[in-house]
Amino acid sequence: VQLQASGGGLVQPGGSLRLSCAASGLSFDMYAIGWFRQVPGKEREGVSCISGSGVSKYYEDSVKGRFTISRDNAKNMVYLQMNNLKHEDTAVYYCATDAVYGATPVAERLCARVHDLDAWGQGTQVTVSS
Repeated sequence: VQLQASGGGLVQPGGSLRLSCAASGLSFDMYAIGWFRQVPGKEREGVSCISGSGVSKYYEDSVKGRFTISRDNAKNMVYLQMNNLKHEDTAVYYCATDAVYGATPVAERLCARVHDLDAWGQGTQVTVSS
């Protein structure tokens, strides 16, 4: 399984970015995919996850109403639209899944397993600064 995240950058508070995750090497529509982030000195956390069908979505409380996760199974892509960005959103963002925990129809279950996942993209830096 290969995952490649892109789309990060420097943005002012209140601005927007769209992250993309390209996946290969798996039956894409059968696996939940998640976005996770990490700040130096802190544990990696689940930001948002989406089930293989796209029906089930999970958002961490601090991003609800600001971030939107979506997927295009025809293109093997998952997206994270991030609006109204805040300083505290600054982090390295990763997309990830897992051979076992990704095979769930409930997106939250993937996000809850942040420390157990076996397939990670390389990360993309998001910096929110004025």
